[in-house]
This record gives sequence, C-alpha cells and structure tokens, in this order.
Amino acid sequence: MVQTSTVVTATVATAAAAIVTYAVYFDYRRRSQAEFRRDLRRNERRQVRAEKEEAEASTRAQRDAIKAQVDEAKEEGFPTGVEEREAYFNEQVMSGEMLSSDPTKAVESALAFYKGLKVYPAPGDLIKIYDSTVPKPILDILAEMIAYDSSLDIRTRSPGGINLGDIPNVGLD
Repeated sequence: MVQTSTVVTATVATAAAAIVTYAVYFDYRRRSQAEFRRDLRRNERRQVRAEKEEAEASTRAQRDAIKAQVDEAKEEGFPTGVEEREAYFNEQVMSGEMLSSDPTKAVESALAFYKGLKVYPAPGDLIKIYDSTVPKPILDILAEMIAYDSSLDIRTRSPGGINLGDIPNVGLD
C-alpha cells in the first residue's frame, strides 16, 4: 500500500515540473519567434487600452451620478430662513462627517457637504475649512459638484464689502 505522503509528494513534484517545463517553453517561444513576441505586445496593448476605457467609463458614470444628485438636491430646494438654514447646515455637515468615515459612501458624504455649502452665507470661507478637514477623495467629489453648480458663488468676500479688484491700479511701472 502506498502512503498518502508519497502520493502528495509525487503530485506536487509533477505539478512543479510541469510549471517549470511550461516556463522554459514559453521563454523559448518568446526568444525565438517574432510573431509570438508581436502577439504578446499586442495583447498587452489591448489590455492597457481596455483598462483605460474601463476607467474612463467609470469616471463618466460617477460624474453623471454626481450631476444627477446635484440636480436632485436643487429640485428639493434649500431653506430660506436664517434659523432654518443654520439648522439645515449643522444637520448636513454632521451627516457629511459621519458618512466620510465610510469610504464607500464618499459621494453621499460630498453631497451632504455640498448641501451645507449651499446654505452657508460665505461659501468661499467654508471651502477653506473643508479643505483642511474633509478627506481628499470626498473633497475631489465636492469640487466636481461645485464646478457643476454654476449658481453657487464661492468667491470670498473682502471685509466691508469692498471689491479690491475694482480699485484702479496706481501704476508704479
């Protein structure tokens, strides 16, 4: 009777020999056959192209989802009263912070931060705060939302309501 360890050893040795034999055969074909090398390069290019197209499709799908969520948030509307806006802002920022801990909910977290930004009186200042506190992937999604929403004015206002760009240049040329 043959022992189990002998059978296992023989099987492993046979598999290892087959793998080494195939590696030697593959290397021989790669070195000696120009057509085989071309096929390898062609397949590699196809694979890279397919991965690139898949990444672009994924990015496009995410952008479309972001646009749909921003449009949906606009349709829902935002509070107009001061106290309602403050409560809404606090609710959305807390929701965004809770969702930001889960990487799979990055879009939902960015949407909550976007809604808070939408009702904040000085969105430019809030973006500076978001920049230092919100994780980068969520901040990138939030930037896409801000770029899509043309009605959002994110310019920071100078104190006293003076626009420094309107002051004539004295010109010490």
